[in-house]
Amino acid sequence: MADDTSSPMDRFCGSTFWNATETWYTNDPDFTPCFEQTALVWTPCAFYWAFVIFDFYYLKASLDRNIPWNKLNVSKALVNLGLLVITALDLIMALVKKGGDSELPLYDLDVWGPIIKFATFLLLFIFIPLNRKYGVQTTGCQFIFWFLLTVLSIPRCRTEVRLDAERQKILNSQQPSEQDFSWEEYQFVSFFIFFTFTSIMLILNCFADGMPRQTKYQRGENEIPELSASFLSRITYQWFDKMALKGYRNPLEEKDLWDLRPQDSCSEVMPIFAHHWNQNVRKNYKNKARVEPKAQFSNGNVTFENPHGEKNGRKKGMASIMPPIYKSFGGVFLFGALMKLFTDTLTFAQPQVLSLIISFVEAQDAEPEWKGILYAVLLFVLAAAQTFILGQYFHRMFIVGLRIRTALINAIYRKALRISNSTKKESTVGEIVNLMAVDAQRFMELTTYLNMIWSAPLQIGLALYFLWQQLGPSVLAGLAVMIILIPVNGVIASRIKTYQIRQMKYKDERVKLMNEVLSGIKVLKLYAWEPSFEKQVLDIRDKEIATLRSTAYLNAGTSFLWSCAPFLVSLVTFATYVLIDENNVLDATKTFVSLSLFNILRFPLTMLPMLITNLVQTQVSVNRINKFLNSEELDPNSVLHDSSKPHPMSIENGEFSWGDEITLRNINIEVKKGSLVALVGTVGSGKSSVVQAFLGEMEKLAGVVNTVGKLAYVPQQAWIQNATVRDNILFGQTYDRKRYNKVIDACALRADIDILSAGDLTEIGEKGINLSGGQKQRISLARAVYSDADLYLLDDPLSAVDAHVGKHIFEEVIGPKGILARKSRVLVTHGVTFLPQVDSIYVIKMGEISESGTFDQLVKNKGAFADFIIQHLQEGNEEEEELNQIKRQISSTADVPELLGTVEKAIKLARTESLSDSISVTSADSLMGGGGSLRRRTKRQDSHDSVASAASLKKKQEVEGKLIETEKSQTGGVEFAVYKHYIKSVGIFLSVATLVLNFVFQAFQIGSNLWLTQWANDQNVANDTGLRDMYLGVYGAFGFGQVFSYIGSVVIVYLGALIGTRKIFIQLFGNILHAPQAYFDIKPRARILDRLANDIYKLDVVLPELIRVFNSQVFRVLATIVVISLSTPIFLAVIVPIAFLYYFAQRFYVATSRQLMRLESVSRSPIYSHFSETVTGASTIRAYNVGDRFIEESDAKVDKNQVCKYPSVIANRWLAIRLEMVGNLIILFASLFAVLGGQTNPGLVGLSVSYALQVTQTLNWLVRMSSDIETNIVSVERIKEYGETKQEAPWELEQDKNKPKNWPQEGRVEFQNFQVRYREGLDLVLRGVSFNIQGGEKVGIVGRTGAGKSSLTLALFRIIEAAGGRISIDGVDIASMGLHMLRSRLTIIPQDPVLFSGSLRINLDPFEIKTDDEIWKALELSHLKSFVKSLAAGLNHEIAEGGENLSVGQRQLVCLARALLRKTKVLVLDEATAAVDLETDDLIQKTIRTEFKECTVLTIAHRLNTILDSDKVIVLDKGQIIEFASPTELLDNPKSAFYSMAKDANLV
Repeated sequence: MADDTSSPMDRFCGSTFWNATETWYTNDPDFTPCFEQTALVWTPCAFYWAFVIFDFYYLKASLDRNIPWNKLNVSKALVNLGLLVITALDLIMALVKKGGDSELPLYDLDVWGPIIKFATFLLLFIFIPLNRKYGVQTTGCQFIFWFLLTVLSIPRCRTEVRLDAERQKILNSQQPSEQDFSWEEYQFVSFFIFFTFTSIMLILNCFADGMPRQTKYQRGENEIPELSASFLSRITYQWFDKMALKGYRNPLEEKDLWDLRPQDSCSEVMPIFAHHWNQNVRKNYKNKARVEPKAQFSNGNVTFENPHGEKNGRKKGMASIMPPIYKSFGGVFLFGALMKLFTDTLTFAQPQVLSLIISFVEAQDAEPEWKGILYAVLLFVLAAAQTFILGQYFHRMFIVGLRIRTALINAIYRKALRISNSTKKESTVGEIVNLMAVDAQRFMELTTYLNMIWSAPLQIGLALYFLWQQLGPSVLAGLAVMIILIPVNGVIASRIKTYQIRQMKYKDERVKLMNEVLSGIKVLKLYAWEPSFEKQVLDIRDKEIATLRSTAYLNAGTSFLWSCAPFLVSLVTFATYVLIDENNVLDATKTFVSLSLFNILRFPLTMLPMLITNLVQTQVSVNRINKFLNSEELDPNSVLHDSSKPHPMSIENGEFSWGDEITLRNINIEVKKGSLVALVGTVGSGKSSVVQAFLGEMEKLAGVVNTVGKLAYVPQQAWIQNATVRDNILFGQTYDRKRYNKVIDACALRADIDILSAGDLTEIGEKGINLSGGQKQRISLARAVYSDADLYLLDDPLSAVDAHVGKHIFEEVIGPKGILARKSRVLVTHGVTFLPQVDSIYVIKMGEISESGTFDQLVKNKGAFADFIIQHLQEGNEEEEELNQIKRQISSTADVPELLGTVEKAIKLARTESLSDSISVTSADSLMGGGGSLRRRTKRQDSHDSVASAASLKKKQEVEGKLIETEKSQTGGVEFAVYKHYIKSVGIFLSVATLVLNFVFQAFQIGSNLWLTQWANDQNVANDTGLRDMYLGVYGAFGFGQVFSYIGSVVIVYLGALIGTRKIFIQLFGNILHAPQAYFDIKPRARILDRLANDIYKLDVVLPELIRVFNSQVFRVLATIVVISLSTPIFLAVIVPIAFLYYFAQRFYVATSRQLMRLESVSRSPIYSHFSETVTGASTIRAYNVGDRFIEESDAKVDKNQVCKYPSVIANRWLAIRLEMVGNLIILFASLFAVLGGQTNPGLVGLSVSYALQVTQTLNWLVRMSSDIETNIVSVERIKEYGETKQEAPWELEQDKNKPKNWPQEGRVEFQNFQVRYREGLDLVLRGVSFNIQGGEKVGIVGRTGAGKSSLTLALFRIIEAAGGRISIDGVDIASMGLHMLRSRLTIIPQDPVLFSGSLRINLDPFEIKTDDEIWKALELSHLKSFVKSLAAGLNHEIAEGGENLSVGQRQLVCLARALLRKTKVLVLDEATAAVDLETDDLIQKTIRTEFKECTVLTIAHRLNTILDSDKVIVLDKGQIIEFASPTELLDNPKSAFYSMAKDANLV
């Protein structure tokens, strides 16, 4: 029995608990049996009891139920039962064999040991059926418990085996032994059975249980393996291997991705967030609102309460999104914080172990070897634990970020469907979309770093504490340097920010100008103005580059502070330390432990300032989101649905406003069931507002609005979704073929659909980009008709369609015989024609109803209505037959002479104006279907391809229904040629220089560290101050070497990149301007702009930064390998397999991750475009009451984006764990070899291990950077591809210089058997045209749409090149000269006037070669002089983009002024059809007749009366000339085609 002086534990066991001589100070370490049976068994038990709470949480949180019994859980239960039996047996045997009569005393351990084990095993046993019932497939706590228990039982195995051997010796020795060993024998057997069972349990816990039978969500084939992965597979991310392998073999596609985890989907995240948000909203009201149950997901609806509240609830303040976010997602976040705390502590354990290793080497053989091995393994274990926990930590944080983003996007979306108009006015659609795209995204980026708020100060505090222990107060000197660097960094950062803002400003200017250049490219080509605009763009670009250059110098400054700070800090600290006191001597331990602590300090110190700026930005985002979510909503009760009222739609004494002043007052309207009511009035009188009032979109100030039944609404501006034509019409309803076809015919869509490449399954671009205005309007109408509602609100649906189509639609759909005849309809209209057929008319004037009644009553009243008709007729856009109809109607009702007079006048006008090419009822805009793949222009001018060629096009168009050639998403790796192209652009010299300087920098760094070891190992320094100062001086010198080489390498990277990107841009932009016109027809403008803006931005800003970091990291890894190999050369043997592992992880990751990133960005834009579509069409969505469907669509899009986003987050973790394990192996081998390799120099060992400790982070960065570089170098690839487009003929040729200045002198134009097509593979549009025009002749060109009129002029300017034959001007073949030579000597007045933003002067004379007098003269002749004189800035008047701030007529006159300034011998006049009012047209005609009488004038006529006085007329049909003679000659011949046209136009 031990003495009573022993510890309580010794008494508990009946033997010694801890014996240091046996365990530590020995060559053969071992624990005492007491320690093995208590501490080593109770540690795992204590762990499990502490963390069992998590197991209970998983039971509660599980979404699944009922795992069937299977081999795994049955064996678990049996083995666990076995353990229970063994421990119970232990207790019984102890009570039987010991104490009482037997001579063996019974100790507490014999009773309590088994009891504690039994209790723990019992708890574990209970969890087996519980987990099965609640569908929990794996749990971490149990795995860790079994793992610890097994590992900690190993020492006892050794002890038991030894004791057994000793017993056998005694038994085998010849002396008969008196001792009874039965208890020991029993313990030996029972322990080994126990140990076997625990090992089996550990192995069983490596696997996950089977699939649950009941799941809340359908688990498909494609479910994410993580859901049924075991704990081990989860922490190593082994379940992701399949995806990584798949992505490595072939590029991943969308179908390869797994389904979303149910707990991250909208349907799980939303109700939680909505519940907390609603609570928060209610808290903000003093009056107790109704208490609502928890937000449930009833058929996918989550209701958000309106924080703006009822009008009476007094508000305490804004409801903020922050409290709901904390409450909804705080739990996971806190768990993450706990993990972070863990890893921070582990980080600081590493330097402590390092100091143990150094002192082990210093002691040289005094210590037993096993301690060195222990330290090395300990270092590895610490690093590995940190790796696994950090992996889980980041994973958790990403999930929280994703969920917050989901919640915010959805909350914003639901709010956007309900905001009132005054809110909508405050912000543009773009700003609202930004809330989603930028602000919600920002949260996601912040969550990962949010814990740094407390973790960074903690790390700094701990580091300082340990440093103080090493170096005492001299640490403060080093800290002072760090603290001084922070504000310096801050100042530089703020300077960089101003430069960035400036650079963005230039970039926006440049993009805006390029956008205009691309949209007006045709005009630039016709005028040969490209060089001028190219120069403007390049000037802005140079300013941008200059700004970027300043930024580059500042960036070099910050990165210098970043990477040289640790060195400066250590230099200052060590200098202070040795200079303060003679007795302070640096030894290896102090030096290297301090160095590794300084390295730890570096991260939190740089993170803090970044984090603070990020927090500030996020705060701004929070405020913006709060402002939006708290903004005013539409009042859902402004429209009543009271079915007891007599009429289905009525407004009584209504007063309404759009949020500011009253817009409508005294509104009383009744719509009887099944009647058609028209609202008429002048522009801006408030007709549309009345319709909006019926919809509840306006703020109701007084009165009652009532509607009973299902509504359908046709807005004035048709709202078309980016979907197929059919989807737009069905609008979420089921497809009923009969009804659908009826609707299509009634809305005159049949012809249009036939022309579209894939019929009604053709996809419509965003905002209906590939449809004409009329088509959009008709589709919008068809949607309303198809919805089969009871009430129809039609807001001017006939404005955008041609007259005859309008008539068809009125008869078939709206009018008394139409499809809607039985429904109640409100029609807003400008057309007078249909008014006689409506049931009643309300005339609206200045927001009030001035009179109402039937047509006949109103005409008799001679009131506002009569004025409206007179005014309307004077505008003269009615067709003749309809005017006749009105004339009949008016004369039959009453005697109103002044009205009749106006009608007569209007009829005359209509006659002269009739179009020469009015086609059959298919309506001119339906021919816009001409080129399915040509981007459809809304104006008619370019429907060059005739119907015939449209049909042939349709055949050729295999990719049915796709509008524009689809953008290739690059797959697979990037070819080396791309890198070569980039390096060439930068320049070989600079590229090599960066590498050399980086090398020099690392050399200096290694040098300074080796010098430190030399200093630390030198024993003489202690008593020789001169020697000490020499060491210090050289150390400082090394430092300055580092500084200069580093700054040099950084500056060169940035400047080189700028030189490269400047060259690349000039070449790219030049090539694009030189591309032929056809190129711009098939490449959407946005895509070309994307190259010129985003891709160039990546080359300007993103790539140089990546390359800089990549370079420094590569050299750092090399340096680490060099240093470790210097200290332990055997390390080189291990580096090869480690490099292999590294390389494989990296290749797998890059391939998978790059593709995932692409998929993610592809799936992200639909969220935002769908959102912006919703915001624009909110009133339509509300009118049809389909908000829920849109919310579901949005949720689905968000979920789809998560499906791509989640694997890419995991890919990051997957890689990080693998790489860090590679790094940890480097640490292990570096320290093992240092300890075992008999290395005697403690300084070198310290150096090599502290380098190894940093290698994991460096490796991680390296892979990130290399994959980022690959992702971004794609920009170079895409630019290269655009830079290699086919070019048009050269602009200038040498032989052009010989031509006389005033060529062409006569203006003779001759076509010889000329043929032309638009693009390769299309049909000919001109098929062998020959004619001859003498100098000075005036020639008109006529023909129906698609006859090839415009093609003639385009060919004359060589916008399209000849396919056969030739054109000569003054006898010179135009194909033989430079394009600019040709185009600058011809003049054109194009059909639609294109103006560019900039001064008026630039618009008239971009090369600035004309004098002011010449310009004023031209302005005077084009009737603009008085207008320009009236402007404050005169010729420098700024013209808005596209000339928005001039009227269409004025724009046309500016084009005339351009022509007058050029005044060449040949003038082409592409006559404007719709744009110009009659006055402007007369002015233009008059000026041309006088000013250009000497010149050859070719007029493409749409109205015959303009060319009746020309010398010759060319009549084209299907690309051939059918008549060429003077107009009088042709009109005398009744058989001529020209005659029949004139007859159509009532001219003969």
